[in-house]
Amino acid sequence: MLEVRNVARERLEAGELALGIGLRQARTADIGKIMKTCGFDWLFIDMEHSTMSVDTAVQMSVAAQDAGITPIVRVPGFEHHHATRVLDGGAQGVVVPHVDTPEVAARMVSNVRYPPIGHRSVTGSLPQIDFETHPIGEAAAAINRSTLLVTMIETPTAVENVEKMAAIDGIDVLLVGTNDLCMEMGIPGQFADPKVAAVMERVVAACRANGKHPGLGGVYEPKLMQRYIEMGMRFILSGSDLSMMMAGSRERTRFLRGIGLG
Repeated sequence: MLEVRNVARERLEAGELALGIGLRQARTADIGKIMKTCGFDWLFIDMEHSTMSVDTAVQMSVAAQDAGITPIVRVPGFEHHHATRVLDGGAQGVVVPHVDTPEVAARMVSNVRYPPIGHRSVTGSLPQIDFETHPIGEAAAAINRSTLLVTMIETPTAVENVEKMAAIDGIDVLLVGTNDLCMEMGIPGQFADPKVAAVMERVVAACRANGKHPGLGGVYEPKLMQRYIEMGMRFILSGSDLSMMMAGSRERTRFLRGIGLG
């Protein structure tokens, strides 16, 4: 049976943390290998909040899979072509933002999964299977098994529908977009608010009840991350290329400015 390796999925299915890094500034083929060396399991290639092109995203994706780190692209909308173009190009998963209802969630499954689960259109040889030719049914089943579909919980409406969405076959991860969620709840930036913790608990419970994986995004303060991970979060957006680059750069300039000159 044809199998396609997905490192992030393997981590999740083993009950481990799957650690991702957000990419907006870094847009070169070598970034997958770099982040693999740093210990990450997946790339969050962000086409929602960047000017990144489809071509750049898929070039990064093909190189990342070969480096042993899972390329996942956040698409900018619900239209089927946003997801299918990056998947056909080499992504091993998609993140769909602002999924508020079971109807939209089911539509994303239809877009992303080949029949009999969804209605994704079949194309020729794919980079995920090294462009080799396999029986079409076998190839489609292998891609279905390995592809991660991540839907984002970012509004109170989505929270109210989380149990129904978690029950939909074909969704793998429900990822809390904590920054947008707090804005929508009228508590911007208050990631430690008890109402946010209650959302995290509800998402974790819905995922556990339906065999899905709960995800955490937008929270980067270490103690708070630890709290939500201990609560059950497993698919973790750990930070972004820009924030980590700036943090390291600021630390270096502070050190150098602090050296006394003779």
